[in-house]
Amino acid sequence: MKKGFIYLLLIISVSACSKSDSPETETYEPTPLPLSIPQLFSDRIISPVIPNNNPQTVEGVALGKKLFFDTKLSGDETMACASCHSPQSAFTNNTPTSEGIDGVFGTRNSMPLFNLAWNYRERFTWDGKQLSIERQALEPVENPIEMHSDWTDVINKLQSDSEYPELFRLAFKTSLITKELTTKAIAQFERTLISANSRFDRYTLGQETLTSQELNGLDVFLREDKGDCFHCHGTPSNPLWTDNIFHNNGLDTNVTDLGLGGVTGDSNDNGKFKSPSLRNLAYTAPYMHDGRFETLDQVIEFYSTGLQNSTTIDVLMKNIDNGGVQLSTQDKADLKAFLLSLSDPSFLTNPDFQE
Repeated sequence: MKKGFIYLLLIISVSACSKSDSPETETYEPTPLPLSIPQLFSDRIISPVIPNNNPQTVEGVALGKKLFFDTKLSGDETMACASCHSPQSAFTNNTPTSEGIDGVFGTRNSMPLFNLAWNYRERFTWDGKQLSIERQALEPVENPIEMHSDWTDVINKLQSDSEYPELFRLAFKTSLITKELTTKAIAQFERTLISANSRFDRYTLGQETLTSQELNGLDVFLREDKGDCFHCHGTPSNPLWTDNIFHNNGLDTNVTDLGLGGVTGDSNDNGKFKSPSLRNLAYTAPYMHDGRFETLDQVIEFYSTGLQNSTTIDVLMKNIDNGGVQLSTQDKADLKAFLLSLSDPSFLTNPDFQE
């Protein structure tokens, strides 16, 4: 009996060891990776938006980064997401509109990518067509004037790759690749693209001083009788420097690109486009949804003297009858100096964002 009991214990022990060592019974979970939220943001704005079905993980972000820079996502394998969203240009490119793999240019400027996790209104792109970062990443792959591929082909290429199935298993606990998981990974990487280290940021935190010209430019920006910029782009209490709302800002009398109106079908939305962040303007020229202004000086001059009236002009364009806010030469120069102080050179060189 004693020998039999010892034998039974040995069997149980061996069985337990084999189960614990068996990969089929491993309880693997990706490693959580909370966003590194800057003090400036945590002190002034609410927490970022992270979908419950796509939590940030070390493995998901790493996979998303690899996919973001991979040309396999395009039809002829010559273009990646980074082709139109370059780290060296604050994740845009420096052409008025973007060129696709077939040499065809689109009609919209490539929006810079940063601080996307704080877009509480959850409408992305210039016209608000996409309702999440994950959904935004779906369209460029198949768009005929962008990457001009097919998701079925892309998934087949990724599935047959020597690395991707294991990377997807580590990120999502499955080696079966889908377009939904692909865009989830890209979205995880894009949410890590946080810019919060401009000279103005450091000034706000009491770590740096601004010049008298930059401070006067801030005053011009905030005053309704001068620049009157803050209604759409916020104040120092909003470090995003955008309201993430859609406005007709007086670019054209005859609206040809419907913007938000083309998405909602409401004619009252015609000509409305998202207010872009004013961060990193030193690196993101040309400006506006169609890249019509090559320089920041041209943008300031437009708001000073070039506003065009139309049926859907935003009520915030209060100086439309005068063509603009009519800034003095000095105020224009000061406003430009302030706007440039919102640029963050460390964002361009952050090794976490490089290929």
